[in-house]
Amino acid sequence: MDIRDKVVVVTGGASGIGRALCLRFAQEGARGVVVADLDEAKAAAVVAELGPALADGAAALAVRTDVSSAAEVLALVDRATRQFGRIDLFCSNAGIISRADQDAPAATWQRHWDVNVMAHVHAANAVLPQMLARGEGYLLQTASAAGLLSQVNAAPYSVTKHAAVGFAEWLSIAHGDAGIRVSCLCPQGVLTPMLLGADGQTGRKSFLADGAVTPEALAEAVVQGLRDERFLILPHQEVLTFWQRKTSDIDRWLKGMRRLRAKVMGAAS
Repeated sequence: MDIRDKVVVVTGGASGIGRALCLRFAQEGARGVVVADLDEAKAAAVVAELGPALADGAAALAVRTDVSSAAEVLALVDRATRQFGRIDLFCSNAGIISRADQDAPAATWQRHWDVNVMAHVHAANAVLPQMLARGEGYLLQTASAAGLLSQVNAAPYSVTKHAAVGFAEWLSIAHGDAGIRVSCLCPQGVLTPMLLGADGQTGRKSFLADGAVTPEALAEAVVQGLRDERFLILPHQEVLTFWQRKTSDIDRWLKGMRRLRAKVMGAAS
């Protein structure tokens, strides 16, 4: 996909990966960029930031959206479609993380399910009808390397990101022959507030920080991945190697992950 003249919606667009994607899509010549986020003020600030990068005749729009609500995601799609006529690329990017084990409260598990999984389902249900009617459209779903591998210190995050990858696979299988292209973004560490502990959960340095990429570098990888129409977009190429090791010898891989968890949890104590 070439982003030029396309209409793009990005959820979680007010910061981190989402903000970087919005800026990069504007630089690529998108005709419309919709910045959707729970924080409307920050989304509006990103829209203002996009101004100088937008091509003549292009526009940006901020929409407050709770992605865990099917009704709000449908309203987002309706508003973007009324403004720009169609949606070419929907980036279901918003996500949350809680560094907790299996004994996390049920409400924590449910919130992760609602934001990290059902938000993708709501997006597909809202935008696929118009894409299928046209015979073309693109879904980009932000999962995580944790969805291919694991997150050794975050059970709800790891499990729901696995589910997100599974849903992206299913969408590609179900609708790929109808002109719907699907990519699943699976980064490892990215230098965002989520990684750096701005959620208030921890002031400690993440074990993923040393190999982390900037949001701008990730956005460049996404643009290239969309051009190539690759299902898996992996800004960290080592993730593919780790995934291949996992699938070739799961028992050996699990032993290695236990050692990594012991190291991470020991450093956190």
